[in-house]
Amino acid sequence: MKLNLTLQKIAEVMEGKLVGGDPAAKIAGFVTDSRVVAAGDAFIALKGEKYDARQFIPQVLKQGARLVVAQADGFTVPKNTKAAFILVKDPLRALQALAKYHRLNSTLKVAAITGSNGKSTTKQMLRAICQTAGETVANVGNFNNQFGVPFSLLEIQPKHAFGVFELGASHPGDIEETARLAVPDVAVITNVSAAHLEFFKDIETVYKTKTEIARCLNFGGTLVYNADDEHLARLKTEFKGKSISFGFCAGADLRILETDDFSFTYKGEAYVLNKHFERHDKLNAAAAAAAAISLGLYMDNIKQGLLTFTPMPMRLERIRKQGVQFILDCYNANPASMKNALEILGREKVSPRIAVLGDMKELGASSKDYHRLVARLVLDNRISEVFLAGEQMRYAYEILRTAPGIKVHYAAEPKQWTADLKKALSSGGGTCLIKASRSMNFENILKEI
Repeated sequence: MKLNLTLQKIAEVMEGKLVGGDPAAKIAGFVTDSRVVAAGDAFIALKGEKYDARQFIPQVLKQGARLVVAQADGFTVPKNTKAAFILVKDPLRALQALAKYHRLNSTLKVAAITGSNGKSTTKQMLRAICQTAGETVANVGNFNNQFGVPFSLLEIQPKHAFGVFELGASHPGDIEETARLAVPDVAVITNVSAAHLEFFKDIETVYKTKTEIARCLNFGGTLVYNADDEHLARLKTEFKGKSISFGFCAGADLRILETDDFSFTYKGEAYVLNKHFERHDKLNAAAAAAAAISLGLYMDNIKQGLLTFTPMPMRLERIRKQGVQFILDCYNANPASMKNALEILGREKVSPRIAVLGDMKELGASSKDYHRLVARLVLDNRISEVFLAGEQMRYAYEILRTAPGIKVHYAAEPKQWTADLKKALSSGGGTCLIKASRSMNFENILKEI
């Protein structure tokens, strides 16, 4: 971070009280992990339901913290300290207020991306496009929540021409909370599907949460949405502002063509990119292209950016090992991404087609039904052998164990069938899909075989 803001200004933006220190002194950035605080750093003592980072304040003061932001309620500033304190009502809200102030005092154009699937890939594709036209800042890893987004926004510097930020959601209201900080000039919704249903009542609630982003658009901003998605298609009549839809359907503004390479039409012109994408990534590329157009970029930028794009690790990542083609897709899993991955495996021309599948998390009361659906998808996609692990995958196993023409293995933990998997792969050739929710750590399976 390079904020270059005075203590007094930070206190004003955070609506806090400055205690001690030189009001004219400047701060460049903040740290939330007490373990890495160094001399001269500013520390925000965040407070959650199960933790209160104020307990680490004595430690960060010994480490030389220059500024501490802390919740005022029930807190007394230590005596005999040279550090300044800003006492606030809520440290998280204070951080978010600072992030929004910093974003609004920048000159870059911002795109924010949400959706049940594909938002990280779309972010990376759009970032690659924007980089061809100017310096671009984007959030990294899982910095897409109410904590990560403000820190990502605070990375904005005067040199940046574009900002591309992914927004995630686990509960209703999450998208609005972060999108109101980003104030996007372009808002992208990739799709709506059954993800995090443990926290969302139903798909309609997912739809309402994802579309919260449209209410947070900057003045004159553009909404980009997937016209193929049966839920998002409603936006054609429900959203009254500027928009660009994308998809394979005839009604999409940016229409993807059914060709081997990625190609599309927009405003009567056809564009061809000499690069192969799977069907789901054609949708992600189309979303990125539509967003780039909305940001004022040109087709040359779109082509150049997408040609340089490389897939992210553990997202349908293809790895060749011991003569076997592995498709590693362990970053996350929900019913839509599971269906997509199994369909890709089913299209592989070389057999055997082996699926190694783990639980899809956070599906709530619908989990049993969605894991049973996995069995149907396995059978529909000509899978030769399937290895299942996890508490919820036993529902798929109950159906598959009596199905003809397929070998089925199930255990609570992958280690219980790892030897059988090695044997199945020992002859080489074929394709093996490894797919599960992130918490299942299925990427470790590839290391062990």
